[in-house]
Amino acid sequence: MKNIVLIAGAFYGLISIILGALGAHAFKKILSVDKLLSFETGVKYQMYHALALLLLGFSLSFTSNLEKFAACGMIIGTFLFSFSIYLLAFSEYWNVNLRILGPITPMGGICMIIGWACLLFYFIKSN
Repeated sequence: MKNIVLIAGAFYGLISIILGALGAHAFKKILSVDKLLSFETGVKYQMYHALALLLLGFSLSFTSNLEKFAACGMIIGTFLFSFSIYLLAFSEYWNVNLRILGPITPMGGICMIIGWACLLFYFIKSN
């Protein structure tokens, strides 16, 4: 589990840097201001959770379910949240109706909240 968390954190960090750079340069020319702001929100949350996952991977042993649920919530939530935002941001440009992804974004947010809540309960329980 530790290795999966570290790999996910490093992967999310790598992708967020690449997408952030593209958003700051190449995507400015093709996305509306609103879509670009949404895209940037996805990138920010992805980077925040990349860093959190790296910290978790280096500091937790993943012997308890709370530790595992915290990491899984962040990994799954970040994917659902950020990547649905990326696709929705480009739906207009691609001229494709991706509104079906609209509910995926808050589901990802809920998974992230659950991950953070599990981490909080783990810290409370371990004291």
